[in-house]
Amino acid sequence: MAFSKEDTLQKVVNIISEKLNMPKENVKAEASFQDLGADSLDIVEIIMSFEETFGIEIKDENAEKIKIVQEAVDLIHESRTK
Repeated sequence: MAFSKEDTLQKVVNIISEKLNMPKENVKAEASFQDLGADSLDIVEIIMSFEETFGIEIKDENAEKIKIVQEAVDLIHESRTK
């Protein structure tokens, strides 16, 4: 099954909006997690949700590089299409 980046983005936005308790329209691809009000614990929980939802493992060194929503989408998409 082929995964589209748009599909990945939608799922990422859903997870972030749910974890941070904010409307989905506030979660933009170019927004940083800091801009969205996420603290370090929020980010860990979000990364864990990504792993569970997408059935992937995100290594700590890769997780540390994720600063904006689009970087998360790119990393997840790359992991899912290998």
